[in-house]
Amino acid sequence: MTALPSPAITTATPAPGWGWPINPDRYQRHGRLTTEEIERLSTFADDFDQFRCSGTTLDAAAWPDIGRLVRPLADASAALRWSRDDRHQRRFARDAAGIVLVRCGTLGRAFWQWSTQDWADLIQTEGAAFRRAWPGQIGPNARPFVIAYAYLLGDFVAFGRLGGFKRLALARRVFGPDLVDDAVHRIVHRICQVLSEWGYHRGADHLTLVICQMLLLNRSPLLEDLSTDALIRIRADPAMTGNLAKDFYGIHRALAALGYAEPPSAPKHGDGPVTIEGTAVTWAEWVDRWAATSTLTPKVRAGYRSVLAKLGRWLAAEHPDIVEPAQWNRQLCASWVAAVDRMTVGDYTQWTDGMRSQNRLGQPLAPQTKSGYLGMTRTFFRDCQEWEWIPRRFDPIQALGTPRSVRALLGPDPRVIADDIWAKLLWAGLSIEPADLPTADGRTYPMELIRAITLTWLFAGQRSDEIARLRVGCIRWQHNGMPIPGDSAEVLARDAVCLLDIPIHKTGTAFTKPVDPLLGQAIETWQALRSRQPAVLDPKTGEHVHFLFAHRARRVAKQYINNTIIPMLCRRAAIPNADVRGTITSHRARSTIASQLYNAKEPMTLFELQEWLGHRTPDATQRYARITPNTLARAYSDAGYFARNVRTIEVLVDRDAVTSGAAAAGEPWQYFDLGHGYCTYSFFEQCPHRMACARCDFYTPKASSKAQILEAKDNLQRMLSSIPLTDDERAAVDDGQTALDQLLERLTDITTPAGQTPREIGISPTATLLPITPI
Repeated sequence: MTALPSPAITTATPAPGWGWPINPDRYQRHGRLTTEEIERLSTFADDFDQFRCSGTTLDAAAWPDIGRLVRPLADASAALRWSRDDRHQRRFARDAAGIVLVRCGTLGRAFWQWSTQDWADLIQTEGAAFRRAWPGQIGPNARPFVIAYAYLLGDFVAFGRLGGFKRLALARRVFGPDLVDDAVHRIVHRICQVLSEWGYHRGADHLTLVICQMLLLNRSPLLEDLSTDALIRIRADPAMTGNLAKDFYGIHRALAALGYAEPPSAPKHGDGPVTIEGTAVTWAEWVDRWAATSTLTPKVRAGYRSVLAKLGRWLAAEHPDIVEPAQWNRQLCASWVAAVDRMTVGDYTQWTDGMRSQNRLGQPLAPQTKSGYLGMTRTFFRDCQEWEWIPRRFDPIQALGTPRSVRALLGPDPRVIADDIWAKLLWAGLSIEPADLPTADGRTYPMELIRAITLTWLFAGQRSDEIARLRVGCIRWQHNGMPIPGDSAEVLARDAVCLLDIPIHKTGTAFTKPVDPLLGQAIETWQALRSRQPAVLDPKTGEHVHFLFAHRARRVAKQYINNTIIPMLCRRAAIPNADVRGTITSHRARSTIASQLYNAKEPMTLFELQEWLGHRTPDATQRYARITPNTLARAYSDAGYFARNVRTIEVLVDRDAVTSGAAAAGEPWQYFDLGHGYCTYSFFEQCPHRMACARCDFYTPKASSKAQILEAKDNLQRMLSSIPLTDDERAAVDDGQTALDQLLERLTDITTPAGQTPREIGISPTATLLPITPI
């Protein structure tokens, strides 16, 4: 049978001083078996046990019908580094080669064209399964040699499919013990030292396993071959999964620190933006062109791209003839504004796996969402016009403005956490113990780091991104306006001020704010124990900086507060992780702290709170600080609205006159204290002269003997009577002598309760600016 051309296979470029032990170009590597080969392999399978027991040498000359299969197996066996004097090893190697030949006959093709899965099915995931597949005296000891043949002849590196096996033994068997041991001894100790300084707690044995995996994937035992490109290729290999992938990232960082390669890139989440579907191709191209040109942050651009894709799907459904921004006019803008106003959750969405589990599908969009959709659309068209991509046919600000009905529903609405719940979270944060940590294994963060980041969330009032990006040395102390030296041995003064340096953030530049000294002490405790970490790139500033919350050469993710810290505090405080306003998140603490500072007994002003939060404008601060009902009630009471219109006056009640019946006979029994005298008019609050007494017949001066007799009586009851004030009287009380003179002038011809006017009495009215007190 005519031999088929050999398919190309990938091999590593031989490294200086070491070469790949098998040259595949020497063999006939076509996968199809000839008729003679099939018949011989069938016979071999039937006589396999006899072949094993006979001790026949694996020689191509002895197997002419299948010589092209036996020869590479024999060469691979000879290339493996193992003691040829060990008869057991010779037997295991010969058994493994026989197993491969039997499998060739079963599959009907040569091992050169076996798939990765074919090799994995032969090797099995564990020694016990391999022994069950090949009964008799073969045992699991032949399995390592099958793995070696798969690696040398089949380019097999899918080690993750094999379960547990000794990678160090495989590396030494393939590359030779001298080269492997030299590489391991040269690098493992140094890597352990670097990683331990960064906070890793992996032992040398585990690192040896990962190093051997790297050498096998790189197909070279030489450390010089672990270049940056090779490490990137190894990192992307499917065999690097689970803990191996996590440990490899740290090893890559350590190799970079030792000068072997460049540092690895940050871990990527996802494969980039999803291709826009459901829109006209032209519209999708316009959206991607805008996203590639805009200078907004990647996260913000992704949000814009999603909304503009929805806009494209709306166009495809309602206006299929509109495929590019230049075709838009004011009428189409009005249609889009109306569509957004009536849109519900899930409309014009490009569904992916797991997205349909949302609970709000079919419900109207929130006003904030509607405003955001229209704002993003305005930005898109404004940019297209500013960049001269399309002509100016309309003003996006006017044509795509948010409707007044939607704007009326917008406004500051901070999701403040209730005081009782926040108090429990504070208690939980101040009293966390090692048993409360999210995991109990050695991969958790140190207790001091967790306590510091927890108190920062509870006291600093900053965004999670800003907390994660705090830098080493962000805490400073001052006393009496002067900095406290860092090397001072003196105990910090009780009234020392703790200052926290906030890096460049979402809306502004770096700034400094005062925080509770308790937070400063927690941060300094962690900073003293923090292991040396390499500088990490700050994506917002483009600088390589030393982040405060970094461990194992990585910055703590900003999601750590939401995903770990808050659930831990809720468990310790025995409260749910959601309240009536929704899930307790890191950003809600910012609103809660701002509102508490705004409603304190000695509150911060709006402008002071603006500086403390790091906002550019007071408008942004108003979205975080909300006046509580208690503060509003206290302010209303202090304003004295009711007391301003109603005053009280002291009244003496003669109980003897009441009990004796004299009051019923018309005798006075109520005496309203005017300061300079008493008025006995029973309807005093209705007298127009109550605030400027005309001294009619109902008036009794305090200097008179009658008044002295009254004050000497024992059976008197002192009471307060509410007196409503007119505008003139209120002005006389509040505005002083000028208003009082005007009041007296107007009362000159007003009749008194006795029937005469002050002018007729001939006595100038006297202003009774008596000691009137608010209710």
